[in-house]
Amino acid sequence: LIRGATLLDGSGAEPFVGDLAVQGGRIRAIGVSLAADAQRIIDADGLALMPGIIDSHTHFDAQITWDPYVRPSPALGVTTAVIGNCGFTIAPCRPQDRELTMRNLTQVEGMSLEVLRQGIRWNFETFAEYLAQLRASGSAVNLAAYVGHSSVRTWVLGADASKREATAHEIAQMGRIVREAMAAGAVGLASSTSPAHNGEGGVPMPSRLAGDAEHIALIEAMGQAGGGVYMVTKGGQMPVALLEEMSARSKRPVMIAALLHNPMNPQAVFQDLEAISAANARGRRLIGQVSCCPLTMEYTLASPYPVEGLASWQPALGVQGAALKAVLADKSFRDAVRAELAAPAVFRLFNGEWDKVHVVEVAEPRHRALEQRSIADIAAEHGGDPLDAMLDLALAEDLRTTFIAGLLNSDEEAVGRMLNHPHSIVSLSDAGAHLTFFTDAGFGLHLLGHWVRERGAMSLPEAARRLTSQSALLFGMRGRGLLREGYAADLLLFDPATVGRADKRRVFDLPGGAPRLTTDALGVHGVWVNGALVADGNGLRADAPLAGELMTRFGG
Repeated sequence: LIRGATLLDGSGAEPFVGDLAVQGGRIRAIGVSLAADAQRIIDADGLALMPGIIDSHTHFDAQITWDPYVRPSPALGVTTAVIGNCGFTIAPCRPQDRELTMRNLTQVEGMSLEVLRQGIRWNFETFAEYLAQLRASGSAVNLAAYVGHSSVRTWVLGADASKREATAHEIAQMGRIVREAMAAGAVGLASSTSPAHNGEGGVPMPSRLAGDAEHIALIEAMGQAGGGVYMVTKGGQMPVALLEEMSARSKRPVMIAALLHNPMNPQAVFQDLEAISAANARGRRLIGQVSCCPLTMEYTLASPYPVEGLASWQPALGVQGAALKAVLADKSFRDAVRAELAAPAVFRLFNGEWDKVHVVEVAEPRHRALEQRSIADIAAEHGGDPLDAMLDLALAEDLRTTFIAGLLNSDEEAVGRMLNHPHSIVSLSDAGAHLTFFTDAGFGLHLLGHWVRERGAMSLPEAARRLTSQSALLFGMRGRGLLREGYAADLLLFDPATVGRADKRRVFDLPGGAPRLTTDALGVHGVWVNGALVADGNGLRADAPLAGELMTRFGG
């Protein structure tokens, strides 16, 4: 029995102070002064209770095979994770394609090849077998899994998946695999056409080679039985108008990522959101994934994800050691990068804002005075160009210098407008990916703390709705996302006065002792998954059960 909490039911309704009883993994009763016949009573005076956070954009597909606790998400209030976003999945996958699949993930997801080789348990080939493995191993949170376009393409085309468009026969084969995955319990189909999404050496992710006919055929296959959500990270060549046509033909929702505010092209994201609104007015269900977090990334020049999407950076992809250093030192390479950054672009991660690039950690003591300084400041001090300043410092330290770049979503007025847009969904944590670059798994706590308490940009009931029932309704997660009698007891107990996320820190708990960035929760007092306590004020509990449910049936 959780007694005397401020109950945020997830619907957006005004909260009230009351009690909530849990029995058998379900919410047994909600009211005032419930009978105290509970085995355990929690005094929640001054605390708020809401449904657990549903994280609709994660990449735990690989990590969950070695870490069923999907750290750090449960401790950050997440009780349900949707995996397989952008189509970067590991199933279906033939044994002969495993190395290719892992090498793709090293670049697009910022994952270490050695970590993936040591960590992934390949007890599956088909998507249905992957789900069976997840069900057998269990998880600390509830899971819903997309079938991934790039994996489906690789299954059919092999190494050609990143080289050419598919034939009509191959598209038909892919459609059959998608239908089989939906029948096995996929929540939908995920894809990407973003030019920033590359595999090892700058090779495009397979879904980027798909033509419009392939995208349409696969979403129709996904929706053939009347279910599924289509999720895509769209590139500039994939207009909202095409996505509206796909929604119309499949009669299914389309979730569009990644809508982030670019200060160098400030109206682009709002133009996409207005196009999404217009499509909804015509009866098409489109929704845009937006982030409540500023996008910052830590990197070294040995693996500089923020700039790898630049066309001019391609000569530096796929080379290492002395060959990479030679490219980075070359004047013609640098001039090409400078010229591209000076030209306008519809969307790119890095836009030459050198005042937002800082030195985090140097490798040589003689450079210690440069730490925490911006590249713009360092370049100005020496009368040089910022790109040269960054590259010269990195080369002087054998590419071991750690930088951090503020990339997108830094204009808080603009981000606030995006978060409150009627056809946006707060998402894009990327939990499980980019583990050495950034950690936004605590996005929900950041929304509750920074945007609600500190900025007043959204009410607490509305923030709770956007983190819970909005996703549950979209995906058809029955019996979740609301505080209702009979619903799953996925719960987050927190202090509205202190809730938030702590500063990021580095830990070394990946396979082989490899590092990742993580963050801790602030103001969280309890997280329950299907009625089982998995985290408390000290973080993930040592005795946390694998209480999550693999969801394979969706309605709506």
